[in-house]
Amino acid sequence: MNIALVAQDAKKELMVRFCIAYCGVLSKHKLCATASTGKLVSEATGLEIVKFLSGPQGGNQQISSRISCGEIDMLIFFRDGVHPEFIGQPENDLLRLCDVHTIPVATNIATAEVLIHGLERGDLDWREIGRPMV
Repeated sequence: MNIALVAQDAKKELMVRFCIAYCGVLSKHKLCATASTGKLVSEATGLEIVKFLSGPQGGNQQISSRISCGEIDMLIFFRDGVHPEFIGQPENDLLRLCDVHTIPVATNIATAEVLIHGLERGDLDWREIGRPMV
């Protein structure tokens, strides 16, 4: 599976800890991330990560375009719910596209763990049953 990792500044450390904890599962998949999130996770885990631009410089749009093209299978996007003013249109577009293209998405640690455990068990390999046509 192709998994995209995005974390707003206040959640980057959480993303690093999450990826350290689940490095074994994540290492079996292709990972991409926005620039600073990808750099931090890669340095902490040794995972190979394709890094796009930073979120504010267009990284969220780069990931959005890959979702639209069917190149992303899951999004883990840790966002700062305490400061909702930091959620802009690119972030909303990213989440909307996950809905449009039936991409599993986690926006907090609890749902990310549910998705990662499902991925580990093989529950999320829905490519065998096919995505709905949009």
